Amino acid sequence: MNIDMVSSESKKTTVVSILGTNLDRRGKNAKRWDKWRPNIALCQQEDMIVDTLVLLHEEGFKRLAEQVKQDIETVSPETEVLFHQVDFSDPWDFESVYSQLFDFSQSYQFKPDEEDYLIHITTGTHVAQICLYLLTETNFLPGKLFQTSPGNKTNPTVGRYQIIDLDLSCYDQIASRFNQERVSGVDYLKSGIETRNLKFNKMIEQLEKVSLLSKEPMLITGATGAGKTQLVKRIFELKQQRGQITGKFVVVNCATLLGDKAMSALFGHSKGAFTGAAEARKGLLKEADGGLLFLDEIAELGLDEQAMLLRALEEKSYLPLGADKEIESDFQLIAGTNNNMNKIVAEGKFREDLLARINLWSYQLPSLKERIEDFEPNLDFELNKFAKKVGQLVSFNKGARAKYMKFATSSAASWKANFRDLNSSVTRMATLSEGGRISEDIVDDEIVRLKECWNNGLQSVNDPRNIAIKLVGEEGANQLDLFDQYLLMGVSQVCKDSKSMADAGRKLFGVSRLSKKSTNDSHRLKQVLAKFDLSFDELN
Repeated sequence: MNIDMVSSESKKTTVVSILGTNLDRRGKNAKRWDKWRPNIALCQQEDMIVDTLVLLHEEGFKRLAEQVKQDIETVSPETEVLFHQVDFSDPWDFESVYSQLFDFSQSYQFKPDEEDYLIHITTGTHVAQICLYLLTETNFLPGKLFQTSPGNKTNPTVGRYQIIDLDLSCYDQIASRFNQERVSGVDYLKSGIETRNLKFNKMIEQLEKVSLLSKEPMLITGATGAGKTQLVKRIFELKQQRGQITGKFVVVNCATLLGDKAMSALFGHSKGAFTGAAEARKGLLKEADGGLLFLDEIAELGLDEQAMLLRALEEKSYLPLGADKEIESDFQLIAGTNNNMNKIVAEGKFREDLLARINLWSYQLPSLKERIEDFEPNLDFELNKFAKKVGQLVSFNKGARAKYMKFATSSAASWKANFRDLNSSVTRMATLSEGGRISEDIVDDEIVRLKECWNNGLQSVNDPRNIAIKLVGEEGANQLDLFDQYLLMGVSQVCKDSKSMADAGRKLFGVSRLSKKSTNDSHRLKQVLAKFDLSFDELN
């Protein structure tokens, strides 16, 4: 039975299905044609043409998959059958099955503008069917659920089908999609973000060419939080993909190299070079041999270290502390700073010859405020990043997104810490969202929070780490990811504003509780708090 089959005439229909190891088998001889087989039957429907069938199967069932393909060619020669191998080592283990199907959702090249997708949930274990539902409901599989069933006595082998439309179109267009493929060149350096700032795009285009054509030092400047480290990491990965670099990516914040330890950390030392040098140390320059060394905040290096670094760049060798024999290291250097290097040279704090050596290729990253037209694609990127971490898509309600964008691009938004501010803002809102939807109330609270931070210069206001330290101690806070810190902050605030654990649970699980046959909000909240060794009473 066809229930509201919606498909554009100009679009092709692609079905994603799991091979039915029992239902699709039904014997090898001609009698198999007398029985209903789901993956063959879905290609026999009179009012639906399946252009492509993507058949997921395990390695041990290749022969059965080939037989199914041959039988489909007999009944529906216009259907192309594509195989995709999965490894359900334990088909009843939720984590294993979900992981395999999630990987498929990321590797398959979906083209929703050209094809309609149906996700067949008749075959496979119940665990697999649940996983397919979850991936479709969250739009990792951008289609509609599709179910087949045996027919009646007069038509037993073809059977019927049903479209289970989750009506995802009633939601706003999902802002970010996962793309785990390696994109090349300019797109890769921009992390796949469709940036709009012409000056920034032109800079990245040149940087891509220089990265692949030159091994000379570079100088990346820009305000704190402008994305220097992220960009340099992408440069390393791009060079690595193209086979231009075989060594490691070594990152050093020169501001952390203090006193006598700076020389040893960078250039190494021999055994007994100084008190406490019980063992020889090869140093970070040697660690970066054959790779890329990123010296962030290079202006913080002492003059002695600057002199040794200049020689290491020019000669590809240097003398470790206390050693009588030079060692060699061939690395590419990228330096980063948020300082005016010419001013520091004029003040005698940085060697002019070293600056000339590292300034061959110089690029200044604009602040977020300076390229505010790129805010929206970067917002989507941050949502994507958060979703990838927690395994669930998060997006704004239409009104909430409009309100946040209006504020974010206004003069009231300073974005002092640049992309760090944006990352923190998205993390807060996404963590507090219900059912993966950021509401206008959440945006209103976030705008107030950002204004307080910027206007008062207090970046620690409602800082999740400080709250975590207060609740679980500094040692406990050190064991928590940023996501868990924000989770703890949000849950603790809801608990403080609630009369009881049941009241807090209803607020926190207001959406998901509706889909459960029996609700025990207090128990669910108790489980969340137990992760942090906390109780509801301790938060009140």
